[in-house]
Amino acid sequence: MTDTTDSAPALDAEDAKLVTLARSTRARNGVPEGAAVRDETGRTYVAGTVALASLKLSAVRTAVAMAVASGARSLEAAVVVSSAESVAEEDRAAVRDLGGPDTPVLLAGPDGTLRTAVSAG
Repeated sequence: MTDTTDSAPALDAEDAKLVTLARSTRARNGVPEGAAVRDETGRTYVAGTVALASLKLSAVRTAVAMAVASGARSLEAAVVVSSAESVAEEDRAAVRDLGGPDTPVLLAGPDGTLRTAVSAG
C-alpha cells in the first residue's frame, strides 16, 4: 500500500467502520473533510476539518491530535473522507509520527467509496 496508483483493496469491517464515522462527521458538521483513526487498542477518534481564523487543521491531523491527547501510543489505521484526489503529505506525516511508516491511510470519496490506500511512510 505505498502507491496511490494501486487499486484500492476491499475494506475489512474495522476499516469500513472508520469510513462510516468519517463520512458521518463530514456530513454532520458540513466540513470539507472527515477523518477517523484507530489506535493500538481499537479505540477510534473522529474529527472534521478545523477552519478558524487562528487555527487551521485538516481532519486527519485533528483526529491524530485527539488520539495523542487521549493517550494513544500508536495507530492501526487512518481514513479520510474528502473530494480530494490524494491524501496530503502533511496528513500522512501526522499518521506516520504516531503510527509508523507502514500505517495504512485510506482515502474515500464523499459517497464512502474507497479511492486509494497508501502507507503513511
